[in-house]
Amino acid sequence: MALRLIIGNKTYSSWSFRPWIAMTVADIPFEETVISLRDPAFAETVGEWSGTGKVPVLIDGDFPVWESLSILEYLAEKFPDAGLWPADPMARAHARTVSAEMHAGFAPLRKHLPFLITRPVKPRDLTDEAAAGVTADVARIEALWADCRARFGAPSGAGPFLFGAFSAADAMYAPVVARFYVYDVPVSAATRDYMDAVMVLPAWAAWKRAARDEPWVLDDADHEPDWPEILREPKHT
Repeated sequence: MALRLIIGNKTYSSWSFRPWIAMTVADIPFEETVISLRDPAFAETVGEWSGTGKVPVLIDGDFPVWESLSILEYLAEKFPDAGLWPADPMARAHARTVSAEMHAGFAPLRKHLPFLITRPVKPRDLTDEAAAGVTADVARIEALWADCRARFGAPSGAGPFLFGAFSAADAMYAPVVARFYVYDVPVSAATRDYMDAVMVLPAWAAWKRAARDEPWVLDDADHEPDWPEILREPKHT
């Protein structure tokens, strides 16, 4: 029986994007079920598989796994040849560490630069208070990406991603790449080089194309700070 991945709108659901892009890049076969975050039956439908009532949920036979990072760990164990984590133990431990940091942190970035992969590229005006938190998050992420790539990635010739080859860590940060891009966040040349490596993936283009074709539009095209509470991260994991 094929794996089934239950996800929210591709336009808005950053947490759904993480396991989806990981499985797609790793060529792990799966079926997807997309549910609008505004579907009246959303909580009931997702709740059949996840006590949290949130997406994404991976279903293997009749066994559900929820939470993006947990899904990635499950897939790494089920498909050890897929390379979802680096082979080197130290690199693997560091990849898990930075992935957990993404899973638990960066609240200002999530709140003030919400995931909207089809958004026209333009900066967002932020209040001084909001800008301080976002600026700190951006600086931390840039430093983290640079450190990972310097120690484990591009300089060694292993590849352009955080740990050389695309991994679960890159999947965890893929929505951040989208945020930096659509909100035209000022970043270093090295950061933009990494972003470009992620955004030229065929999986990236496929997700974005599907997002543009979705029939659901939940709010205005720019999602200013009064956007619907249902979409605020980390509501959806």
